[in-house]
Amino acid sequence: MLNTTTTLADVLYPPIEPVQTGMLPVSDLHTIAWEQSGNPDGIPVLVVHGGPGGGAQPSYRQYFDPTAFNIVQFSQRGCGQSTPYAELTDNTTQASVQDMERLREHLGIDRWHVFGGSWGSTLSLIYAQNHPERVLSLVLRGIFMCRTSELHWFYQDGASHIFPDAFEPYRNHIPEDERGHLIQAYYKRLTSDDVEVRRAAAKEWTRWEMATSRLFPDPEYLDKAEDLDFAVAFARIECHYFINAIFVEEAHILNRIDRIQHIPTIIVQGRYDVVCPTRSAWELHQAMPHSQLIIVPDAGHSMGEVSIARELVAATDALR
Repeated sequence: MLNTTTTLADVLYPPIEPVQTGMLPVSDLHTIAWEQSGNPDGIPVLVVHGGPGGGAQPSYRQYFDPTAFNIVQFSQRGCGQSTPYAELTDNTTQASVQDMERLREHLGIDRWHVFGGSWGSTLSLIYAQNHPERVLSLVLRGIFMCRTSELHWFYQDGASHIFPDAFEPYRNHIPEDERGHLIQAYYKRLTSDDVEVRRAAAKEWTRWEMATSRLFPDPEYLDKAEDLDFAVAFARIECHYFINAIFVEEAHILNRIDRIQHIPTIIVQGRYDVVCPTRSAWELHQAMPHSQLIIVPDAGHSMGEVSIARELVAATDALR
């Protein structure tokens, strides 16, 4: 366990700026924002953000030695600096996998390491299963395989037993006669033609997730729900994916696990992760016996927790 005086800044590499940024058209409708930071001639690593709808973040660069890695980030369709903003049309898991390949080809990278947490772990795994020849390794955090049981646990009944105080405003935003299927009820509001209805639902959806993402709730995380530009894209795109079961069949990842058995994989999982409970990480590890599972004893879901960050940096350092 970490010394309580250790801070995130003690664990991460110093902040850096991108060395290159760009906008890549990936369809007639969508253009994705991308960046490279660190060493352009270094070891290529693709950072896959969470959500869906979370967008690339400057802090993600700090999980890698900037002298050793060519750090590639992109914002998935509809979020971050990608355009059009909060767009749901042609926004699917398969489209995101195709976008990752287009970006790899655009940057002239033959193979890369893939680093992703939460929904980023989902998309990283599905990308690797579609393009195993392009993936040098997987570093995954907060495993989420988007199965019915996982969605029910967090958005309907499960995490609510641990955070009833945070769950109540999320649940009570929905009329009582619609509470039997909260994801469906939120989807109805997040896709409403009324901008105020969309914003109000986005705020409650996002606040629920931010309130539960850390072992010790962080006011800065809760503030993300107040940033309606972030919250609307985050909530709309997440709910869009979840109402559509991420556009794949149940247990899609485990059903195709043989395709990635040869890829070196490190899984970092907070023991007290309420958003993506440890059971999913455990089941993935059991299905990939070669993988290394690190269960962090004093952490929840967020990569911004010091003990999670320390393990992630150790994992990327090992790639050198």
